[in-house]
Amino acid sequence: QVQLVESGGGLVQPGGSLRVTCEASGFTFNNYFMNWVRQAPGKGLEWVSGTNSNGDTTYYGDFVKGRFTISRDNAKNTRTLQMASLKPGGTGLYYCARRSSITILGKYDYWGQGTQVTVSS
Repeated sequence: QVQLVESGGGLVQPGGSLRVTCEASGFTFNNYFMNWVRQAPGKGLEWVSGTNSNGDTTYYGDFVKGRFTISRDNAKNTRTLQMASLKPGGTGLYYCARRSSITILGKYDYWGQGTQVTVSS
């Protein structure tokens, strides 16, 4: 059974940093393109970042502008999003999501339950 479990969310002040982690189980982690997707209150889903199967290619949404770093540890089946210089607009549920292939072209097929990130003073 495929499971994606996020952790590490919380409250952070504007300009602060936070790290969220996704732990995967039930599938071969390094065979899939993994992503972070967020949803701000009252808004739709917004893709944040993704990484290929071995982690040597990373992608970010335009709004990230060098502030976030995605990494993966295939040995531990985890993927981490390190966020810095967070803005109030960064508030939302951050989801770990799997694409159905090893490339960014695959459709999303599994999602975690999300971890809440709140950026507020």
